[in-house]
Amino acid sequence: MKYLIVILAVVALFSCAKKNDPEITVNDIKGSVEYLASDSLKGRKAGQEGDWLAAEFIKGKFESAGLELLYDNGFQTFDIITEVELGDNNSLKVNESEYVAETDFRPYSFSANTNFSGDVVFAGYGFNFEEDEISWNDYESIDIAGKWALVLKGDPEIDETESMFVRYSDERTKVLVASDNNAGGILLVGGPVYDSSDELSPMFYDKNSSSYSIPVIQITRSVANEILKTSGKTVAELEKQINTDLKSSGFIVNATVSANVDVLQKQVKTLNVAAILHGTDPVLKNEYVIIGAHHDHLGVGGQGSGSRALDTIAVHNGADDNASGVAAVIELAEKAAASKNNKRSLIFATFGAEEMGLVGSRAFTAEPPVDLEKVSAMFNFDMVGRLDTNSNTVSIGGTKTATEIEDLLEKYNTDFDLSLSGEGTGPSDHSSFYLQEIPVFFISTGAHSDYHTPLDDADLINYEGAVKVTSYAYEILADVVNREEMLTYQEAGSMQRAGRGARYKVTLGIMPDFAGAEKRGLRVDAVTKGKPADGGGMKKGDIITSINGKSVGSIYDYMDRLNTLEAGLTISVDVLRDDKEVVLIIQL
Repeated sequence: MKYLIVILAVVALFSCAKKNDPEITVNDIKGSVEYLASDSLKGRKAGQEGDWLAAEFIKGKFESAGLELLYDNGFQTFDIITEVELGDNNSLKVNESEYVAETDFRPYSFSANTNFSGDVVFAGYGFNFEEDEISWNDYESIDIAGKWALVLKGDPEIDETESMFVRYSDERTKVLVASDNNAGGILLVGGPVYDSSDELSPMFYDKNSSSYSIPVIQITRSVANEILKTSGKTVAELEKQINTDLKSSGFIVNATVSANVDVLQKQVKTLNVAAILHGTDPVLKNEYVIIGAHHDHLGVGGQGSGSRALDTIAVHNGADDNASGVAAVIELAEKAAASKNNKRSLIFATFGAEEMGLVGSRAFTAEPPVDLEKVSAMFNFDMVGRLDTNSNTVSIGGTKTATEIEDLLEKYNTDFDLSLSGEGTGPSDHSSFYLQEIPVFFISTGAHSDYHTPLDDADLINYEGAVKVTSYAYEILADVVNREEMLTYQEAGSMQRAGRGARYKVTLGIMPDFAGAEKRGLRVDAVTKGKPADGGGMKKGDIITSINGKSVGSIYDYMDRLNTLEAGLTISVDVLRDDKEVVLIIQL
C-alpha cells in the first residue's frame, strides 16, 4: 500500500506514547482534534493519505483502550470513486482537421467511453420543455438521430437570477434531452455571453458515478466555428440571435465530427474503523450499542467537493466537522473500557466517505460485524465542538425513534438547552442505522459560518464545551447499555430514500416574504412543521442569504436555487437570525 511507510511511522509513534486518561478531559479531546485537523492530514479526503492516517490514529486509540478490533484488524475497507481524469486515447477530428485534448476540447466526467463519427446538427440551447409562459423545443424541426448535437452552454438569460431557464440549463439535463432524441453524441460550446474567455470547464467528479450512453464533449468556440463554417454563421452570432429572439433554433451543419472519449474514474480504497468492548452480562452481552462518527472531510476543497468556499483551494481541516465527533467517540471508548460496567457490548466505529453521501455507514450496515437486530441503539456524533456558551444549545436528532429517548435526555440533562428533532433521518451517518430500524441519537452542537470552509480549525473548538457534551452523552449511553430491556423502536419520519439520476422540484416548507420587504435576503414568514426547513432548525424571522454558498437576495433567487437541486440532497442554508450568521443543514 502506498501509504505503508508513513502509517508504520505513525504506529511506532503510538506504541511509544502513554495511554490517555480514561476520564473525558480537555487535553485528550484537544490532542485528538489537533492531530486529526492538522495540515499534515490535508483535510482527510476519503481515500487519500490523510484519511488512512486518521484511521490508523483512531485504531491506535481503540487498541490502547483495550478494545477488540473488528473486521480486518480494525479496518473495513471499501472502494469509492473520488475523481476523474483523461485517459491517453482522447481524440477529436472535424472533417480533416485534428484537435488537441485539454486545449481544444475536453470530455465531461459523465461521458460514455466510446468512439463515434457522424454528421452535426446545431440544436440551439438543447432545450425541450413547456412552461406556462413559453414552450421551447430545439429538436422539434430537426432529425438528430445518430448525429452530433452541437449545443450552446447556459441559457438565453444567463445573467438573470430570476430566469425560468435555470432549471434546464445544466449540462446533465441537456445531455439527457439529447439522448431522449437519439443523438449519437453531444458537443457543448460556450458563447461569448456565457464565457468571454472561452475557457474549457475543468473536469471534476460530481459524486455520481453514472454516465450517459453517448459521448459528451465540450469544445472551444474556434473548434465550433470550424464546424459551423459552411453555414456562414458563428457561435457568437447564433448565441446573440437566440438570446434576442428567445426562439429555438436548429439546422443541419455540413460537417463530420469523429471523436474518441477515454475518461478514467479513479477508484480508491477507503475504510471504516471498528472495535468492540464486550459486555459483562452473560445474556445482555449478545446485544449491542453502536457509537460512531465520520472521520473524513473535504481535502483541499475545490469544485464538486462540497466546500462552501467555492473558489478556494486550501486545506479544509474539518476540526469541528468531524474531528470533534471522532474525539468524542475515542473518549467514550476509553472511559467505557476503564469502567468495565457495560452489560451490553459496545461497538465503537468511525466511518469513511460520509461527505460523499454516507458511503461508509452504508457499507457498515450492509456488512455489519454483528446482527443488527440485536442493536439497541446507535449514537452518532457529528460536529460537537462549537457549543455556544451563551445559548448552551445541544441539538439531538432521532428523539422519537424510541419511546424512551426523550425521557432519557431530560433525565440526565443538567443545564443544556436541548433542541430536539424526532426524525430518524438526517444529514449524517445515523440515517443509515435508522433505515435498519435501529433507534438513533444524533448529537451535535450545530453548524456555523466556518462549516465546510478552510476556517474550521482546531483553535476555534470549545474544548470545555466538548467535554460537557461528551460527558452528558456518556450518562445517557450508560443507561441504554445497562437497562434490562432494549429501547423500544418506533418509526419517526420517512423510511424512503430518494432515487438519483432524475430532477425533482423540491421545497423547504416555508412561507417566504413575497413582497421583498427585507433587502438583505429572503425573510422567512412561517415554517411548516414536519417539512425539511423545520427539521433543519429554520425559524420564523430567519433571513435566507445563501443556499449551498450561492447568494439569495429575493424570492426569485430562492426559487432558482431550489430548481437546481434534487430531492434527497443535503444542503447548507445561510440565514441571518437576530443579526447573527447561522448555518443550517437541511435534507430535502
